[in-house]
Amino acid sequence: MTPQTLDDLRGAQPRFQGLESGHRACQGCGQALAARLTLEASGPDVVVANATGCLEVFTTAWPDSAWRVPWLHSLFANTGAVAAGMEAALKMQGREIKVLAFAGDGGTFDIGFQALSGMLERRHNVLFICYDNEAYMNTGVQRSSSTPHAAATTTSPAGTARMGKRHLKKDILSIIAAHHIPYAATASIAYPADLRKKVRRGIEVDGPSFLQIHSPCPLGWGHGGELSIEVARLAVQTGIFPLIELEQGALIGAMPIRQIHPVADYLKLQGRFKHLFADDPLAREELAHVQALADQNIETYGLQGAIPDPLDTEGADTVRRGGLRFA
Repeated sequence: MTPQTLDDLRGAQPRFQGLESGHRACQGCGQALAARLTLEASGPDVVVANATGCLEVFTTAWPDSAWRVPWLHSLFANTGAVAAGMEAALKMQGREIKVLAFAGDGGTFDIGFQALSGMLERRHNVLFICYDNEAYMNTGVQRSSSTPHAAATTTSPAGTARMGKRHLKKDILSIIAAHHIPYAATASIAYPADLRKKVRRGIEVDGPSFLQIHSPCPLGWGHGGELSIEVARLAVQTGIFPLIELEQGALIGAMPIRQIHPVADYLKLQGRFKHLFADDPLAREELAHVQALADQNIETYGLQGAIPDPLDTEGADTVRRGGLRFA
């Protein structure tokens, strides 16, 4: 028998596909990739509650469905409550099936937060996953409380008097951590092994868990679909979206950044930030403000890598054109 390399073995490994191809997502949709990676990691023994939003719309256009697991459509506002009810019903039946709740930032940070908080406080055994594309993309790219400072949306336009959104992105993970749940983390579509590991950890814990997955939206962010992974990777490498893990509200891990990029490398690829690169004092001030936010994240979470690490931003496997790269 011909010896097989590690890459050969990985390539031959079958993966469960909980989300079929052929759905109606935009090219380069970060949310579609995030959902696919999530279900690859979870396996088939799950049920899904899915809030209204892009993921629900592009996977279930009548009469078709892209889902290969039991799936239930919830409202924007009640995904946490619906998932809690599903979990309670399964528990009464004596069935050990994990409930996954899927929502965008609108259904997590804003409209659905009350139901989510109640689900966490009551300690339901649910993994709640937020596909964070940083605006209400499904309804026309309106700002949400997840929209970053200075980003332009249809309801926070950039102009002479204002450089996009005036307010900071809500620190949802700190709010979730205040519930003292067993596990909470952030992840990115650019780092699939890290994402899958965190999904599996969230499924394994007994009790509520939460995962925020940074999911670029080419349409709403103003970049080509072929740049989604590069944009996602730079969000991590600049420190503007740190990859961290929490247990019972305490920080237990963070992905180190081997080579820190200036935040401008991330912003300049996106049309929603193009106003920050105008020859204007206010634009320069806001660009410096965003850089300060990234610097604060790096300091707060100790993201500066001291030595090369196989699990840092350069060592961890990442998606590249042509497939996965394993360092």
